[in-house]
Amino acid sequence: MQLIDTHTHLYAEAFDEDRDLMIQRALDAGVTDFFIPAIDSTYTDRMLSLEKQYPDQMHLMTGVHPTHIKEDYKEELDHVSSLLNQRNFCAIGEIGMDLYWDKTYVKEQQEAFDLQIQWAKKYELPFVIHCRDAFDEVFEVLDGHDPNDLRGIFHCFTGTLEQAKRVLAYNLKLGIGGVVTFKNGKLDQFLNQIPLSEIVLETDAPYLAPTPYRGKRNESSYIQEVASKVAAVYGLPIATIAEETSKNALEIFKIK
Repeated sequence: MQLIDTHTHLYAEAFDEDRDLMIQRALDAGVTDFFIPAIDSTYTDRMLSLEKQYPDQMHLMTGVHPTHIKEDYKEELDHVSSLLNQRNFCAIGEIGMDLYWDKTYVKEQQEAFDLQIQWAKKYELPFVIHCRDAFDEVFEVLDGHDPNDLRGIFHCFTGTLEQAKRVLAYNLKLGIGGVVTFKNGKLDQFLNQIPLSEIVLETDAPYLAPTPYRGKRNESSYIQEVASKVAAVYGLPIATIAEETSKNALEIFKIK
């Protein structure tokens, strides 16, 4: 059974003590590919090192996470632009809007988000959206683009059925992670109304560990728990969920 983790921060400090063991657990659990979102320039070397160690399994993105859009955001964007000129990436991400922690840089976040979508189109790459307490602001930016030119994933989707349908109208897939296993997550109440062809699985490790690990460090092997819950929601075998969501992921990222 092939599983793909479309969003995992394996380079994070949380894994410094046991990174190789943790990755091996995921490989043993059937995870064949790991898609690695960027945060900011301070993590670039860690990401490149991870790719060097696991060249066949690790697929790197580049981009500036919205919570890292600060006073120096133009320098961060220049770093991403430079990387895009130097080598290939599987996607631009994670990018988007986050108004949960701080609303100081709303305008800058939207500007950076829009610019990075333009880069995704220029380089014919998918992009991966981070959205927290900012659905309206994210949709406002997406409304400025032709959906036919867009391809990507709305990572860690936690919205309503109506918001999910709006995401799909932008030609984007829903990234489903640990939240689907939470009692108060609400995703399980309507997810089966979304075609299976429109979702991919993710962990967001080391964050948002699924039940029964909620509150602990997340890791990529726990994608099994996500797949199991999604299988229950759709009333399908877990093998079917794994096969279909893996196919969706490989199509989005154009990985053979």
